[in-house]
Amino acid sequence: MKVFISADIEGTAGITNWDEARREHRDYAEFREYMTDELVAACEGAKAAGATEIVVKDAHASARNLNLAKLPSYVRIIRAWSGHPDLMMFGIDSSFAAALYTGYHNKAGTDTNPLAHTLTGTVSRLLINGEVASEYTLNALCAARYGVPSVFLAGDAGMCAEAKALVPGIGTVATSEGFGPATSSLSPQAAVTAIRKGVEAALSRDLKACLPKLADRYELVIEFTTPTEAYRGSWYPGMEHPAARTLRFTAKDFFDIQRAIRFVVIGN
Repeated sequence: MKVFISADIEGTAGITNWDEARREHRDYAEFREYMTDELVAACEGAKAAGATEIVVKDAHASARNLNLAKLPSYVRIIRAWSGHPDLMMFGIDSSFAAALYTGYHNKAGTDTNPLAHTLTGTVSRLLINGEVASEYTLNALCAARYGVPSVFLAGDAGMCAEAKALVPGIGTVATSEGFGPATSSLSPQAAVTAIRKGVEAALSRDLKACLPKLADRYELVIEFTTPTEAYRGSWYPGMEHPAARTLRFTAKDFFDIQRAIRFVVIGN
């Protein structure tokens, strides 16, 4: 059983301020360790459930965050950004039995995590077929393109609830809850214990029940925080520019949606 894990940091237990997620700030070193510990717990849970191969995508900011010295010997790690439209899921393919997510956070505009955002600080809302999407939405649909179910997520309580709305059978561990700029959180040790147990349980169930259905056609709507970002992205082939801060793009294949996001939102 091959397992793919996408690891972020803004949904890690205890994290509350952007300084704790930015490598140039002194607070980052502590929370980098918590991010790594939660990822290792997920790996241990997967191994206990019978995983024979685990691939991890470091998926926060520089994608060079995890403390590699802590990773188990049976883990393969993908670091930095290749430029591929799979982004936070780069390295996944149809050979994997399941996708897991650690340190995940809710989408831009929500109040369940002080660090809630979608991809970059330039996006106010991103909608897929009329529904406001999170990074998890994009990544679970990316995994589904390869036929890989999304079976477990650890992150803030709001993200866990939204993950279940898309994939009702997914196992979750709510690491924290936001209250304006504050959080109420599990301790890092409690989060590690819950994630290890949660992943083992999630991988021991019927994995096929966690595969979201792909649509026949997709509409992508991106609402930027400034008109400048929308104008720049409006030159992407097939992109519509219906309002000053809004872009719209349609496609039959979700990969085309991913590619548009890669170049219009992420850029270089």
